[in-house]
Amino acid sequence: MDVDAPRPAEPGLIDRFGRQAIDLRVSLTDRCNLRCTYCMPAEGLPWLPNSDVLTDDEVIRLVRIAVERLGVREVRFTGGEPLIRPGLTKIVTEVALLEPRPTTSLTTNGIGLEKTAAALRDAGLDRVNVSLDTLDEDRFATLTRRRRLPDVLAGLRAAADAGLTPVKINTVLMRGVNDDEAPALLAFALEHGYQLRFIEQMPLDAQHGWDRATMVTAEEILRDLQAAFTLLPDPVARGGAPAETWLVDGHTAVGGGPARVGVIGTVTRPFCGDCDRTRLTADGQVRACLFATEESDLRAALRGGADDEELARRWRVAMWGKRAGHGIDDPSFLQPVRPMSAIGG
Repeated sequence: MDVDAPRPAEPGLIDRFGRQAIDLRVSLTDRCNLRCTYCMPAEGLPWLPNSDVLTDDEVIRLVRIAVERLGVREVRFTGGEPLIRPGLTKIVTEVALLEPRPTTSLTTNGIGLEKTAAALRDAGLDRVNVSLDTLDEDRFATLTRRRRLPDVLAGLRAAADAGLTPVKINTVLMRGVNDDEAPALLAFALEHGYQLRFIEQMPLDAQHGWDRATMVTAEEILRDLQAAFTLLPDPVARGGAPAETWLVDGHTAVGGGPARVGVIGTVTRPFCGDCDRTRLTADGQVRACLFATEESDLRAALRGGADDEELARRWRVAMWGKRAGHGIDDPSFLQPVRPMSAIGG
């Protein structure tokens, strides 16, 4: 494709490489009640001023524009930790009422989910992804700097009981910390009917201490899983999903059908060519890529009186400039200034 060609008169969020963003990740806060070592320092980070964070109504308006004018079909709420956003239930309720109705999901650390899962389901949330990196309480405390593993496990059960299914688990393995737990975590997920996704550690930590040489790779994860389970190729097309999935032979998912396990190899097995995501930060910035070093400000235009079509136009322009790939393997790669907690997963 001619990357210098002018943008065609297409209403969706297309880019110069033929991709269309239909999956919107909305960060509702940069704050979190854990301090995971691969995300932020023990003392936390300088949080966004409240005045910079989009209000509930501003979030709802921008999501409405994305759904009604830009072709977004999936909306995932992220953080920081989205469960600490006071207006979360209101936002979910309003987004679930949009036409055409988008699929709605939430990525959370699970703390507080036991108390909120049923209400979120009633509000219109379809499913959740819960971060869980270990089943050992001491390791959990080492990784997150908090002793909250029982709360996360209770949140997983509550999500399943509320019907926020399939309940998915996101796991990051750290060399020398929890890299021996892949089979145990999969056994746990299979026992309880959860879907497990392993994610390669990415260069998105606030400390900028990520080192590819010490990252547990997708190949290593699969090797350890295959030593304990028989994994078969998944006949279902991956599409734009970030996870490569395998069927776990001899195991059945809750509700029938084969059990699956996934690996998201963002670094070593990139899937940029099929990426269908666009991101909105808690302070109203559009990010075309998780690893982008530039953002497009919608908050200023929104608060400056821009109408819906002008906001949609700005969003289209932002996505048209999306790069072909994240460039982690390029010697010129620069880690984004913002860490994951401020970008949104």
